[in-house]
Amino acid sequence: MNSRPVLDCQIAILGYGPVGATLANLLGAAGLDVLVIERDTEVFAQPRAIHFDGETMRVFETLGLRSAVEAISRPGMKGMHFMNAADEVLLVRAGTGLDGPHGCANNHYFHQPHLESVLRAGLERYPNVRVLHGMEAIAIETSEIGATIDLQSAKDDETRRLNTQWLVGCDGARSITRRVIGTPVDDLGLHQPWLVFDVILERDPGLPDYTIQRCDPARPMTICCVTERRRRWEVMLMPGDDPRSIVRPENVWPLIERWVTPADAHLERSAVYTFHSVLAREWRSGPLLIAGDAAHQTPPFLGQGLCAGIRDAANLAWKLERVARGTAPATLLDTYASERKPHVQAFIDLAVQLGDIIQTTDVQQAAERDRRFLAGDAKVFEFPSPALGAGLHTGPSGGVLFPQPRLADGVRLDQRVGYGFAVIADPTFLADTPAPVVENWQRRWADAGATWITDPGPAILQWLTEHDTRAAIIRPDRYVLGTATTSDTLNTLGGMMLAGIET
Repeated sequence: MNSRPVLDCQIAILGYGPVGATLANLLGAAGLDVLVIERDTEVFAQPRAIHFDGETMRVFETLGLRSAVEAISRPGMKGMHFMNAADEVLLVRAGTGLDGPHGCANNHYFHQPHLESVLRAGLERYPNVRVLHGMEAIAIETSEIGATIDLQSAKDDETRRLNTQWLVGCDGARSITRRVIGTPVDDLGLHQPWLVFDVILERDPGLPDYTIQRCDPARPMTICCVTERRRRWEVMLMPGDDPRSIVRPENVWPLIERWVTPADAHLERSAVYTFHSVLAREWRSGPLLIAGDAAHQTPPFLGQGLCAGIRDAANLAWKLERVARGTAPATLLDTYASERKPHVQAFIDLAVQLGDIIQTTDVQQAAERDRRFLAGDAKVFEFPSPALGAGLHTGPSGGVLFPQPRLADGVRLDQRVGYGFAVIADPTFLADTPAPVVENWQRRWADAGATWITDPGPAILQWLTEHDTRAAIIRPDRYVLGTATTSDTLNTLGGMMLAGIET
C-alpha cells in the first residue's frame, strides 16, 4: 500500500450528504478546523430525498443559503392528500405557499442533487473547511484525546490516517461510526419494501400539483409532484412481486399507466427500497457522534427523514463548537442525544401510524378505515412540533421551537440573531428593571455572543403573552432555553445559557 502523511483536524465529518454538508457549513461559519470525508468524487446524480419542512429552511437561512435553496425548490402549496381507491379524500396534510410560523412555507419539494450542490458551494466560503473526496473510513480507533481514522481510496490502495478531536458520522444507514460506537438499534415497527421510481415529464398529462397517498388495498401507492417536470411514484410491493424484476421499465410502466405513459415521460430511476423505522440507542461514545440516517431512519410517509438529520446538525453544531473551543465541558454533548432522540421518535411514530393507514391491504379493514374517515369532513392535520427531550432547557416552554416572525423593523428574527443565543424581552419588562441591571445583562451576554432583541414586534409580543411570560432565551437551534417573568428568573436562565458556554 502507498501511504500518505497523517492528516489532523479539530472536527472530522464522515459523509458529505445534506446532513454532513449542513453540519460542515455551521462549523465552518464558526471558524473551526473541519475536514469532511466523502467516498464519492461527485454529487450523487440520482434523486433521493424530495421534501423538507419550514424548520429545515430556517437552518438553510441561518447558513445564508435561503435564496439559493429557494431557487432550486418549490413550496408545497396544496399539501398531501390521503385518498382511497375510489379517489375520496380521507385525510389532508395542510400546505400553503404563504409564510408560516417559520417565516417561510411549511413544506418544500426539491431534487437532492441540486440541494447538495448548493450546500457544497456554501462551503467554498470557508477556507477552514477541507473536503477529502474519494476516500472512505475502513477503521476507527478512539483515545482520551480524540479519534484516529484509517482512510482508503475508493479506487485504489492509497491510504491515509486522520487524527481528530471529534468525529461525527453522517455516514448513512450502514454507518461505520455507529458500528464502532457499538450501540444497539431499536426497531420501531415498520419494515416494508417499496418500489421507488422517478420520471421527467416530456408533456403534461394532467397530473395533480400536490402529493397523493393512494390508500388502495390492491396496491398502496404515493404520487409526488417534485419540482418542474419531475414526478415520483412509490409503489408498495405485494405478495408475489419479484424485487429484482419489478424495477424493469416493462414492469414499471403498467403500474402507473393510469397517470402517465412512456409517451408522456422518461424514466430516470427505478429501485426497490425497504422503508425502515429504527433508532440508535446511543449517539455518542467519547469523541464519536452520529447524525442523520446513522442515528435514525424514518418511513417517508411524513417526509421527515432529511429534516430529522438537519435538526441533528443544528442541535449538535453549536454544542460541538463550544466543547471544541474548550468554553463548555464535554458533558454538554450528552444533551444532544437526550434532546434529539425523543423528538425524532415522535416523528417516526407518526410516520408509522400514517404508514398503517396507507399500507392497509385487507379489503375489509380498508373499508372500515374509509368509513371512519368519511364519516365527517376530511381531517386536516399540521406537522407536529414536539418539544425536545431532557437537556439544556427548563420550564413549561423550555425545549419548544420558537417561531420566526418579523421584528418591529421588518427583519426576520433568524436574520438578526444568526447561529447564536438570543434574549428576547418585552420592552415593558426592561423598563421595569433597573437600568444598571439591564446594562449588566446586555454586556455580559453580548460578550458570550448572545443577541438582545428589544424590538420584538407584535407577533413575538403575542407569543410572550400566550406563554404568560415577559422574556425568553432562545438557543442557536431556535428552541427555547426558558422563559422569565422576573429579573431573578432571567438571571437564572442567563446562568444556564452561560453554563453551556463558559467552563
